[in-house]
Amino acid sequence: MFKNRSFSLLLTGQSLADIGDILYIVSVISIIYRFTNSAIATSFVPFIITTCMLISSLLTPLITTKVSLNQLLTISQGFKTAVILGLALYVQWVGDQPMIGFVFLLIGMVAFLDGCANPIRQSLLPHYVEEKDLLRANSIAETVIQSIQVGSWFVGSSLLLLFTPSQLIWGVVVLFFMATLLLKLLPDVARMERPQKKKWVLFMQGWQSIHQTPVLKVAARMDLLESMAGAVWVAAILLVFVEEALQASSQWWGYLNGIFFIGMIIGSMICLKWTKFIERKKAMFISGGALLSAIFTLFFAVSITPLMALLCSLLIGLCGQLKNIPQQTIIQTSVSKEKLPTVYTSLNVIVTGVFGLSSLMMGMLSEWYGIRVVFFLSASMLLLVSVIAYKNKTSFT
Repeated sequence: MFKNRSFSLLLTGQSLADIGDILYIVSVISIIYRFTNSAIATSFVPFIITTCMLISSLLTPLITTKVSLNQLLTISQGFKTAVILGLALYVQWVGDQPMIGFVFLLIGMVAFLDGCANPIRQSLLPHYVEEKDLLRANSIAETVIQSIQVGSWFVGSSLLLLFTPSQLIWGVVVLFFMATLLLKLLPDVARMERPQKKKWVLFMQGWQSIHQTPVLKVAARMDLLESMAGAVWVAAILLVFVEEALQASSQWWGYLNGIFFIGMIIGSMICLKWTKFIERKKAMFISGGALLSAIFTLFFAVSITPLMALLCSLLIGLCGQLKNIPQQTIIQTSVSKEKLPTVYTSLNVIVTGVFGLSSLMMGMLSEWYGIRVVFFLSASMLLLVSVIAYKNKTSFT
Protein backbone atom coordinates (compact mmCIF):
# COMPACT_ATOMS: atom_id res chain seq x y z
CA MET A 1 0.00 0.00 0.00
CA PHE A 2 2.85 2.41 0.76
CA LYS A 3 4.06 1.93 -2.83
CA ASN A 4 1.11 4.10 -3.78
CA ARG A 5 2.83 7.51 -3.95
CA SER A 6 -0.39 9.51 -3.88
CA PHE A 7 -1.66 7.67 -0.80
CA SER A 8 1.70 8.15 0.94
CA LEU A 9 1.77 11.89 0.20
CA LEU A 10 -1.78 12.36 1.44
CA LEU A 11 -1.12 10.34 4.58
CA THR A 12 2.19 12.07 5.40
CA GLY A 13 0.83 15.55 4.80
CA GLN A 14 -2.26 14.83 6.87
CA SER A 15 -0.12 13.36 9.66
CA LEU A 16 2.06 16.47 9.93
CA ALA A 17 -1.05 18.65 9.93
CA ASP A 18 -2.61 16.51 12.68
CA ILE A 19 0.49 16.79 14.87
CA GLY A 20 0.32 20.55 14.45
CA ASP A 21 -3.41 20.58 15.27
CA ILE A 22 -2.86 18.75 18.55
CA LEU A 23 0.04 20.97 19.66
CA TYR A 24 -2.02 24.00 18.67
CA ILE A 25 -5.04 22.86 20.73
CA VAL A 26 -2.83 21.98 23.72
CA SER A 27 -1.26 25.44 23.58
CA VAL A 28 -4.49 27.37 23.14
CA ILE A 29 -6.39 25.46 25.85
CA SER A 30 -3.47 25.99 28.21
CA ILE A 31 -3.39 29.74 27.50
CA ILE A 32 -7.13 30.20 28.01
CA TYR A 33 -7.49 27.94 31.06
CA ARG A 34 -4.54 29.53 32.86
CA PHE A 35 -5.83 33.00 32.06
CA THR A 36 -9.51 32.42 32.98
CA ASN A 37 -9.46 29.30 35.24
CA SER A 38 -12.97 28.52 33.95
CA ALA A 39 -14.39 25.31 32.45
CA ILE A 40 -17.04 27.33 30.58
CA ALA A 41 -14.41 29.61 29.02
CA THR A 42 -12.35 26.66 27.81
CA SER A 43 -15.53 24.98 26.53
CA PHE A 44 -15.99 27.96 24.22
CA VAL A 45 -12.93 26.76 22.28
CA PRO A 46 -14.60 23.61 20.85
CA PHE A 47 -17.86 25.56 20.48
CA ILE A 48 -16.19 28.23 18.33
CA ILE A 49 -14.26 25.58 16.40
CA THR A 50 -17.33 23.54 15.52
CA THR A 51 -19.48 26.60 14.72
CA CYS A 52 -16.94 27.89 12.22
CA MET A 53 -16.45 24.40 10.78
CA LEU A 54 -20.21 24.18 10.32
CA ILE A 55 -20.32 27.42 8.32
CA SER A 56 -17.37 26.27 6.22
CA SER A 57 -18.97 22.89 5.54
CA LEU A 58 -22.07 24.59 4.17
CA LEU A 59 -19.93 26.50 1.65
CA THR A 60 -17.72 23.58 0.59
CA PRO A 61 -20.06 22.17 -2.13
CA LEU A 62 -19.88 25.52 -3.94
CA ILE A 63 -16.08 25.64 -3.77
CA THR A 64 -15.60 22.10 -5.12
CA THR A 65 -17.16 23.21 -8.42
CA LYS A 66 -14.48 25.87 -8.81
CA VAL A 67 -11.34 24.12 -7.54
CA SER A 68 -10.18 20.48 -7.67
CA LEU A 69 -10.21 18.54 -4.41
CA ASN A 70 -6.43 18.27 -4.02
CA GLN A 71 -5.92 21.97 -4.79
CA LEU A 72 -8.59 22.94 -2.28
CA LEU A 73 -6.88 20.83 0.38
CA THR A 74 -3.54 22.51 -0.32
CA ILE A 75 -5.01 26.01 -0.31
CA SER A 76 -6.82 25.50 3.01
CA GLN A 77 -3.66 24.13 4.65
CA GLY A 78 -1.65 27.07 3.32
CA PHE A 79 -4.07 29.59 4.78
CA LYS A 80 -4.06 27.68 8.09
CA THR A 81 -0.30 28.11 8.17
CA ALA A 82 -0.68 31.86 7.67
CA VAL A 83 -3.27 32.18 10.45
CA ILE A 84 -1.19 30.17 12.92
CA LEU A 85 1.78 32.37 12.06
CA GLY A 86 -0.37 35.36 12.99
CA LEU A 87 -1.38 33.67 16.27
CA ALA A 88 2.27 32.92 17.09
CA LEU A 89 3.27 36.55 16.47
CA TYR A 90 0.37 37.84 18.57
CA VAL A 91 1.00 35.56 21.56
CA GLN A 92 4.72 36.35 21.37
CA TRP A 93 3.92 40.05 21.41
CA VAL A 94 1.38 40.16 24.28
CA GLY A 95 3.00 37.50 26.50
CA ASP A 96 0.85 36.16 29.34
CA GLN A 97 -1.97 38.71 28.96
CA PRO A 98 -3.69 37.87 25.65
CA MET A 99 -6.94 39.45 24.53
CA ILE A 100 -9.12 36.31 24.70
CA GLY A 101 -11.58 37.65 22.13
CA PHE A 102 -8.84 38.04 19.53
CA VAL A 103 -7.50 34.55 20.29
CA PHE A 104 -11.02 33.19 19.76
CA LEU A 105 -11.17 35.01 16.40
CA LEU A 106 -7.98 33.35 15.19
CA ILE A 107 -9.20 29.97 16.47
CA GLY A 108 -12.37 30.49 14.45
CA MET A 109 -10.39 31.23 11.28
CA VAL A 110 -8.38 28.02 11.64
CA ALA A 111 -11.58 26.05 12.25
CA PHE A 112 -13.23 27.58 9.18
CA LEU A 113 -10.37 26.28 7.03
CA ASP A 114 -10.53 22.86 8.74
CA GLY A 115 -14.25 22.60 8.02
CA CYS A 116 -13.46 22.82 4.33
CA ALA A 117 -10.46 20.46 4.44
CA ASN A 118 -11.82 17.56 6.52
CA PRO A 119 -14.50 16.26 4.12
CA ILE A 120 -12.08 16.77 1.21
CA ARG A 121 -9.45 14.51 2.81
CA GLN A 122 -12.01 11.74 3.26
CA SER A 123 -13.27 12.14 -0.29
CA LEU A 124 -9.78 12.01 -1.83
CA LEU A 125 -8.90 8.53 -0.59
CA PRO A 126 -11.18 6.64 -3.05
CA HIS A 127 -9.58 8.66 -5.88
CA TYR A 128 -6.09 7.41 -4.97
CA VAL A 129 -6.93 3.86 -3.80
CA GLU A 130 -8.87 1.10 -5.56
CA GLU A 131 -12.19 0.12 -4.00
CA LYS A 132 -11.00 -3.37 -3.07
CA ASP A 133 -8.20 -1.84 -0.99
CA LEU A 134 -10.28 0.81 0.78
CA LEU A 135 -10.76 -0.97 4.11
CA ARG A 136 -7.05 -1.81 4.20
CA ALA A 137 -6.13 1.78 3.25
CA ASN A 138 -8.42 3.19 5.95
CA SER A 139 -6.85 0.82 8.48
CA ILE A 140 -3.30 1.85 7.52
CA ALA A 141 -4.18 5.54 7.56
CA GLU A 142 -5.81 5.27 10.97
CA THR A 143 -2.90 3.26 12.39
CA VAL A 144 -0.29 5.76 11.22
CA ILE A 145 -2.25 8.89 12.15
CA GLN A 146 -3.30 7.64 15.57
CA SER A 147 0.26 6.46 16.29
CA ILE A 148 1.52 9.95 15.58
CA GLN A 149 -1.25 11.47 17.66
CA VAL A 150 -0.31 9.30 20.64
CA GLY A 151 3.13 10.83 20.63
CA SER A 152 1.68 14.28 20.08
CA TRP A 153 -0.62 14.16 23.11
CA PHE A 154 1.99 12.61 25.36
CA VAL A 155 4.76 14.89 24.18
CA GLY A 156 2.52 17.94 23.81
CA SER A 157 1.37 17.95 27.42
CA SER A 158 4.93 17.24 28.60
CA LEU A 159 6.40 19.98 26.42
CA LEU A 160 4.38 22.52 28.38
CA LEU A 161 6.74 21.78 31.26
CA LEU A 162 9.72 22.76 29.09
CA PHE A 163 8.35 25.39 26.73
CA THR A 164 5.78 28.16 26.82
CA PRO A 165 2.56 27.86 24.77
CA SER A 166 3.97 30.57 22.50
CA GLN A 167 7.02 28.45 21.69
CA LEU A 168 4.84 25.43 20.93
CA ILE A 169 2.75 27.48 18.51
CA TRP A 170 5.93 28.38 16.58
CA GLY A 171 6.53 24.64 16.20
CA VAL A 172 3.02 24.32 14.77
CA VAL A 173 3.87 26.93 12.13
CA VAL A 174 6.78 24.78 10.92
CA LEU A 175 4.68 21.59 10.83
CA PHE A 176 1.85 23.27 8.92
CA PHE A 177 4.30 24.68 6.37
CA MET A 178 5.78 21.21 5.72
CA ALA A 179 2.29 19.72 5.40
CA THR A 180 1.36 22.35 2.81
CA LEU A 181 4.41 21.50 0.70
CA LEU A 182 3.60 17.77 0.71
CA LEU A 183 -0.07 18.27 -0.15
CA LYS A 184 1.01 20.49 -3.03
CA LEU A 185 2.62 17.40 -4.63
CA LEU A 186 -0.64 15.42 -4.77
CA PRO A 187 -1.78 14.40 -8.28
CA ASP A 188 -4.65 16.41 -9.69
CA VAL A 189 -8.18 15.13 -9.23
CA ALA A 190 -10.72 16.24 -11.79
CA ARG A 191 -12.83 19.19 -10.72
CA MET A 192 -16.54 18.40 -10.43
CA GLU A 193 -18.31 20.14 -13.31
CA ARG A 194 -21.89 21.08 -12.41
CA PRO A 195 -22.48 24.38 -14.25
CA GLN A 196 -26.15 23.64 -14.93
CA LYS A 197 -27.08 23.42 -11.27
CA LYS A 198 -28.14 26.32 -9.10
CA LYS A 199 -26.39 27.06 -5.81
CA TRP A 200 -29.36 25.82 -3.80
CA VAL A 201 -29.22 22.47 -5.61
CA LEU A 202 -25.53 22.15 -4.76
CA PHE A 203 -26.30 22.81 -1.11
CA MET A 204 -28.96 20.10 -1.10
CA GLN A 205 -27.18 17.44 -3.17
CA GLY A 206 -25.43 15.77 -0.22
CA TRP A 207 -28.63 15.73 1.83
CA GLN A 208 -30.51 14.19 -1.08
CA SER A 209 -27.89 11.44 -1.39
CA ILE A 210 -28.20 10.70 2.33
CA HIS A 211 -32.00 10.67 2.12
CA GLN A 212 -32.01 8.33 -0.89
CA THR A 213 -29.39 5.90 0.53
CA PRO A 214 -30.66 3.82 3.49
CA VAL A 215 -27.22 3.10 4.95
CA LEU A 216 -26.33 6.79 4.89
CA LYS A 217 -29.53 7.69 6.73
CA VAL A 218 -28.59 5.22 9.45
CA ALA A 219 -25.02 6.57 9.55
CA ALA A 220 -26.34 10.14 9.86
CA ARG A 221 -28.50 9.25 12.88
CA MET A 222 -25.57 7.47 14.50
CA ASP A 223 -23.25 10.40 13.79
CA LEU A 224 -25.70 12.79 15.43
CA LEU A 225 -25.77 10.83 18.69
CA GLU A 226 -22.04 10.11 18.61
CA SER A 227 -21.32 13.81 18.20
CA MET A 228 -23.30 14.55 21.33
CA ALA A 229 -21.56 11.74 23.19
CA GLY A 230 -18.11 12.74 21.95
CA ALA A 231 -18.42 16.28 23.26
CA VAL A 232 -17.21 15.11 26.68
CA TRP A 233 -13.81 14.21 25.24
CA VAL A 234 -12.87 17.75 24.23
CA ALA A 235 -9.64 18.85 25.85
CA ALA A 236 -11.38 21.50 27.98
CA ILE A 237 -13.75 19.04 29.70
CA LEU A 238 -11.19 16.25 30.00
CA LEU A 239 -8.77 18.64 31.71
CA VAL A 240 -11.44 19.47 34.31
CA PHE A 241 -12.16 15.74 34.81
CA VAL A 242 -8.48 15.08 35.51
CA GLU A 243 -8.13 17.91 38.02
CA GLU A 244 -11.51 17.68 39.77
CA ALA A 245 -12.66 14.04 39.55
CA LEU A 246 -9.31 12.25 39.56
CA GLN A 247 -7.49 14.88 41.67
CA ALA A 248 -4.45 14.36 39.44
CA SER A 249 -1.91 16.69 37.84
CA SER A 250 -2.60 18.17 34.40
CA GLN A 251 -0.04 15.77 32.87
CA TRP A 252 -2.66 13.02 33.15
CA TRP A 253 -4.72 15.03 30.66
CA GLY A 254 -2.13 14.22 28.03
CA TYR A 255 -1.80 10.62 29.23
CA LEU A 256 -5.54 9.97 28.89
CA ASN A 257 -5.55 11.38 25.38
CA GLY A 258 -2.44 9.43 24.48
CA ILE A 259 -3.72 6.08 25.77
CA PHE A 260 -7.02 6.69 23.96
CA PHE A 261 -5.12 6.92 20.68
CA ILE A 262 -3.11 3.81 21.57
CA GLY A 263 -6.44 2.03 21.84
CA MET A 264 -7.36 3.37 18.41
CA ILE A 265 -4.05 2.09 17.02
CA ILE A 266 -4.75 -1.38 18.38
CA GLY A 267 -8.23 -1.26 16.85
CA SER A 268 -6.78 -0.15 13.50
CA MET A 269 -4.20 -2.93 13.57
CA ILE A 270 -6.92 -5.50 14.28
CA CYS A 271 -8.83 -4.20 11.24
CA LEU A 272 -5.64 -4.38 9.19
CA LYS A 273 -4.80 -7.91 10.35
CA TRP A 274 -8.27 -9.40 9.88
CA THR A 275 -9.54 -7.28 7.00
CA LYS A 276 -11.46 -10.06 5.24
CA PHE A 277 -13.19 -11.23 8.42
CA ILE A 278 -14.25 -7.71 9.39
CA GLU A 279 -15.40 -7.10 5.81
CA ARG A 280 -17.83 -10.01 6.21
CA LYS A 281 -18.93 -8.98 9.72
CA LYS A 282 -19.20 -5.21 9.36
CA ALA A 283 -22.62 -5.01 11.02
CA MET A 284 -21.44 -6.95 14.06
CA PHE A 285 -18.36 -4.77 14.54
CA ILE A 286 -20.34 -1.53 14.11
CA SER A 287 -23.06 -2.37 16.63
CA GLY A 288 -20.74 -4.26 19.00
CA GLY A 289 -18.13 -1.51 18.96
CA ALA A 290 -20.73 1.10 19.89
CA LEU A 291 -22.09 -1.07 22.73
CA LEU A 292 -18.65 -1.72 24.23
CA SER A 293 -17.76 1.99 23.92
CA ALA A 294 -20.87 2.81 25.96
CA ILE A 295 -19.95 0.29 28.66
CA PHE A 296 -16.37 1.50 29.02
CA THR A 297 -17.47 5.16 29.01
CA LEU A 298 -19.71 4.29 31.97
CA PHE A 299 -16.73 2.74 33.77
CA PHE A 300 -14.67 5.83 32.91
CA ALA A 301 -17.33 8.05 34.52
CA VAL A 302 -17.01 6.22 37.85
CA SER A 303 -13.20 5.97 37.76
CA ILE A 304 -11.63 6.84 41.09
CA THR A 305 -7.97 6.48 40.11
CA PRO A 306 -6.00 7.74 37.10
CA LEU A 307 -4.97 4.16 36.26
CA MET A 308 -8.58 2.99 36.07
CA ALA A 309 -9.39 5.94 33.82
CA LEU A 310 -6.38 5.09 31.63
CA LEU A 311 -7.58 1.52 31.11
CA CYS A 312 -11.09 2.67 30.22
CA SER A 313 -9.73 5.29 27.83
CA LEU A 314 -7.64 2.60 26.09
CA LEU A 315 -10.66 0.32 25.63
CA ILE A 316 -12.93 3.14 24.46
CA GLY A 317 -10.42 4.03 21.74
CA LEU A 318 -10.04 0.39 20.68
CA CYS A 319 -13.79 -0.35 20.47
CA GLY A 320 -14.53 2.95 18.77
CA GLN A 321 -12.04 2.19 16.03
CA LEU A 322 -13.43 -1.31 15.45
CA LYS A 323 -16.73 0.43 14.75
CA ASN A 324 -15.51 3.48 12.84
CA ILE A 325 -13.28 1.86 10.19
CA PRO A 326 -15.96 -0.52 8.80
CA GLN A 327 -18.50 2.32 8.95
CA GLN A 328 -16.14 4.66 7.10
CA THR A 329 -15.58 2.08 4.36
CA ILE A 330 -19.34 1.57 3.95
CA ILE A 331 -19.86 5.31 3.51
CA GLN A 332 -17.07 5.55 0.93
CA THR A 333 -18.62 2.79 -1.18
CA SER A 334 -22.29 3.71 -0.74
CA VAL A 335 -22.34 6.39 -3.46
CA SER A 336 -20.22 7.34 -6.47
CA LYS A 337 -16.87 9.08 -5.93
CA GLU A 338 -18.28 12.24 -7.51
CA LYS A 339 -20.96 12.49 -4.82
CA LEU A 340 -18.66 11.77 -1.88
CA PRO A 341 -17.57 15.39 -1.21
CA THR A 342 -21.18 16.56 -0.87
CA VAL A 343 -22.11 13.52 1.25
CA TYR A 344 -19.17 14.03 3.59
CA THR A 345 -19.91 17.74 3.74
CA SER A 346 -23.49 17.06 4.83
CA LEU A 347 -22.37 14.50 7.40
CA ASN A 348 -19.77 17.00 8.58
CA VAL A 349 -22.51 19.60 9.06
CA ILE A 350 -24.31 17.17 11.38
CA VAL A 351 -21.17 16.30 13.30
CA THR A 352 -19.81 19.81 13.71
CA GLY A 353 -23.14 21.49 14.40
CA VAL A 354 -24.24 19.04 17.06
CA PHE A 355 -20.74 18.70 18.51
CA GLY A 356 -20.36 22.46 18.88
CA LEU A 357 -23.62 22.91 20.78
CA SER A 358 -23.02 19.76 22.82
CA SER A 359 -19.51 20.77 23.88
CA LEU A 360 -20.83 24.07 25.20
CA MET A 361 -23.77 22.33 26.90
CA MET A 362 -21.49 19.67 28.43
CA GLY A 363 -19.17 22.38 29.73
CA MET A 364 -22.07 24.12 31.44
CA LEU A 365 -23.52 20.89 32.85
CA SER A 366 -20.12 19.88 34.20
CA GLU A 367 -19.83 23.19 36.05
CA TRP A 368 -23.41 23.10 37.37
CA TYR A 369 -23.88 19.40 38.23
CA GLY A 370 -20.38 17.95 38.37
CA ILE A 371 -17.94 16.64 35.81
CA ARG A 372 -18.95 12.96 36.15
CA VAL A 373 -22.55 13.62 35.12
CA VAL A 374 -21.62 14.47 31.53
CA PHE A 375 -19.80 11.15 31.09
CA PHE A 376 -22.93 9.28 32.23
CA LEU A 377 -24.85 11.18 29.54
CA SER A 378 -22.21 10.24 26.96
CA ALA A 379 -22.49 6.54 27.83
CA SER A 380 -26.29 6.60 27.45
CA MET A 381 -26.04 8.18 23.99
CA LEU A 382 -23.51 5.58 22.82
CA LEU A 383 -25.91 2.90 24.03
CA LEU A 384 -28.59 4.39 21.74
CA VAL A 385 -26.08 4.28 18.86
CA SER A 386 -25.54 0.56 19.40
CA VAL A 387 -29.32 -0.02 19.43
CA ILE A 388 -29.74 1.87 16.14
CA ALA A 389 -26.85 -0.06 14.56
CA TYR A 390 -28.27 -3.40 15.69
CA LYS A 391 -31.80 -2.65 14.47
CA ASN A 392 -30.43 -1.60 11.07
CA LYS A 393 -27.75 -4.28 10.74
CA THR A 394 -29.07 -5.40 7.35
CA SER A 395 -28.15 -1.97 5.95
CA PHE A 396 -24.44 -2.65 6.65
CA THR A 397 -24.27 -5.96 4.79
